[in-house]
Amino acid sequence: MMRLSTPGFSRFIQAEQFNVTYGGGEANVALSLAQLGIPAEHVTRFPDNDLGHAATSYFRKYGLQTEHIVYGGDRLGVYFLEFGAISRPSKIVYDRADSAFAQIQPGMIDWEKAFENAGWFHWTGITPAISDGAAQTLLEGIQLANRMGITVTSDTNYRKNLWQYGKSVRDVMPELVAGCDLIVCGKHDARDIFGLEVPKGEENTWVATCRRIMQEFPRVKRIVNTKRESMSASHNTLSGMLWNGKNYLTTPVHQIVPIVDRIGGGDAFMAGLIYGLQQYQDDQKALNFAVAASVLKHSIEGDANLATVAEIETVMSGDTSGKLSR
Repeated sequence: MMRLSTPGFSRFIQAEQFNVTYGGGEANVALSLAQLGIPAEHVTRFPDNDLGHAATSYFRKYGLQTEHIVYGGDRLGVYFLEFGAISRPSKIVYDRADSAFAQIQPGMIDWEKAFENAGWFHWTGITPAISDGAAQTLLEGIQLANRMGITVTSDTNYRKNLWQYGKSVRDVMPELVAGCDLIVCGKHDARDIFGLEVPKGEENTWVATCRRIMQEFPRVKRIVNTKRESMSASHNTLSGMLWNGKNYLTTPVHQIVPIVDRIGGGDAFMAGLIYGLQQYQDDQKALNFAVAASVLKHSIEGDANLATVAEIETVMSGDTSGKLSR
């Protein structure tokens, strides 16, 4: 989508102009991975007009491959962002009805070509919430990825207000998640998406929930989540957790203050995790890297994380001083 944000911390009613950037769940993950030196491609549908091609050019500028973007439809989805500060929360207004992506249909993407030389396929729960066509097109991709032995991951990302096309999240998501090797999922997401109630009497209810998810979806081998506490719009804490079927792993709690831009923090976490799992071959190091990546994203304006591996590893090591580098 195109993101139109108010300059500085202006309110919508004050704004006389907007800053333009582009993003979206899967796009943010892919762009962040490209910045970390991992070859990545964004597969989507944009309108065949100046705005659709501007979005493509934006992603290419940051090293993201765009060969399998398909063009058609009339409009690019838009969202408007008002940055919050101190006790005033940020606000988002969406304008993406009838977007080119919402009108995507199975068969429009040549998944076999898109998956040539691919080793990882990531999607978010926002995509199947947009339209039935988007959900069915995604299912095509997941099923082929499974047949090809490609790792499939998902940030389940439940957004209640998005599911407006006649199918519920419980109608659609289980079949998609069944094809995943790793998911991001909290205990409340598990209840809302899969109907799995939080177990009572368990010392760690999230781990107990993870066990139930893995029973329902045996392909899933890792489940991750983040824990955020908000003292204000300008000061949050963040930590991560991972369950791999045997071990419950956690990270240190990071203080994030002041926040420049928290949009895309979850996508930065996911990109960091994908990078970490591939580079470190160690769940704990990967989780630590993922949280550090998300922490740094809060200092960067825009949807995607533009932090480098060296910067993330510095935060990962415990150095959060932000000391001048020259």
